[in-house]
Amino acid sequence: MSKRILLVPLGIVVTVILAVVIGGPIIASAIRPQQVDPFTITGVASSGSTTPRPAGADNGVWAVGSGSQAGYRVNEVLNGEALTVVGRTERVAGSATVADGKLTAASVVVEAGSIATDNSGRDNYFRFTVISAGKYPQATFILDSPVALPEIGGAPVAVTMPGTLAFAGEKRVVAAEMKVVRDGDRIAAAGSVPIAVKDFGIDPPNLGFVKVEDHATVEFRVNLDHKP
Repeated sequence: MSKRILLVPLGIVVTVILAVVIGGPIIASAIRPQQVDPFTITGVASSGSTTPRPAGADNGVWAVGSGSQAGYRVNEVLNGEALTVVGRTERVAGSATVADGKLTAASVVVEAGSIATDNSGRDNYFRFTVISAGKYPQATFILDSPVALPEIGGAPVAVTMPGTLAFAGEKRVVAAEMKVVRDGDRIAAAGSVPIAVKDFGIDPPNLGFVKVEDHATVEFRVNLDHKP
């Protein structure tokens, strides 16, 4: 058998492998995503959450605890149909410091490479191609200046946190809009940060049959535990 004949099946095998490795995530990303509601905070009427607390009772350090989540929400057009892709992770850490009725420091750290949707192909494309999670494994939010806190009880109250968001190797000044509520011994907060993805060096994929918008939303819900 000649070398030319041997090269034909070898070329077919290489072509198939490249199609799976390169085209797989792109094809998978075009699968209709599961619809997921944004994080919300509702009023709490139990666990003594509405009982007034003594002045200074919330002073100190609060740690991001179990049940916290973060991720992204982005719109896309798939074959002419408008859809929304949502990715989330529970690998969230961080802390907040309260002194004399003010939030004086806060940080949230998210393992960006663990953010997942309902499709592994889409997730791999996001992790390795979009945000380079291997090089930039974390996304962080750091409070830029102190924030006066309203009285936090069983009904959600609005708080705006000015800060710096960093991921995919870029940093931008943003404002996190959130609702905060007291839930027993915990404080829960849910909110979002709208971003332009190009500000973080990301070109929204446009593959013809699927086009991703150039604006997205970073979403989070954090449960804070008072450290003794």
